[in-house]
Amino acid sequence: MSNILPAAIIDVWNIESFDAELRSSLDTYADLIRDYMSTNRRQWLEREASDHTGAYPENGFAGAFMRVEEHIVMPLMEARTIRVWHYTRMTDREVDIMRRDGIYPSSLANFRARLDAEVAAGSFSAEIADRLFADSPYQSDQRASRSGKFWAVSNPHSIDDGGVKLLVKSWGGEAAYFWQRDEGLQELLKRIGRARVLEVSMPLSYSRHAFSAARAVVATYGRMLGCVPDNGGFDLYTSQPLPAQNVLAVHSQGDPTFSTMARGYPAFFIEADD
Repeated sequence: MSNILPAAIIDVWNIESFDAELRSSLDTYADLIRDYMSTNRRQWLEREASDHTGAYPENGFAGAFMRVEEHIVMPLMEARTIRVWHYTRMTDREVDIMRRDGIYPSSLANFRARLDAEVAAGSFSAEIADRLFADSPYQSDQRASRSGKFWAVSNPHSIDDGGVKLLVKSWGGEAAYFWQRDEGLQELLKRIGRARVLEVSMPLSYSRHAFSAARAVVATYGRMLGCVPDNGGFDLYTSQPLPAQNVLAVHSQGDPTFSTMARGYPAFFIEADD
């Protein structure tokens, strides 16, 4: 499968994917970005070498730098689409449905439908489905904060990363496994489907994370200048459905790209800390 993205999609960690307008805007403020990041790094190193009793020094470039992030780069990112990654466990049937119908934000009704579909497929009994449904965090005051969101990450993670291990290990996502304490049911969820990494294009206008995206692309630009900014990766979600064409790829357990995720796939990706 080709790793070449459509021109309209940006990887926030890859400056080669930035379009001409975004790159030109960053170039305009190159000196400021370099001055802020270099000063920030120097002050951090000096403080690490100190006894930590003094006040943290002010970065004289901070105000102007933050204005560039918020008022120059963020509006540009609000109009752009980025590539994101979603870690999960799904059956082949669920993948086929997603490729046909697209992606829908999570909800209690969607979780119930997934359970009923597995009962119909013979994965478990209706009684077990009812137990999983009753034990879900959606049956609590967490429902409002968890519902209506499809979560993803801006930077790919290797499949053995601690932040995604549980997501690919158990079917049904946190709706199913997060509060589940029955060891038998825990093992059952691990036997359903296969681990997957969804490669998705997400318009930032669908999310509330344009500022995080702005910070990420500025950090990437800073690394090109030779600076050492923070990693820049971030979590984000959309509250709107994504059509099927936004599913760029599905990397499934057993695929070469699945095993090399963030360690050779996608091309050009390097952990910023490296």
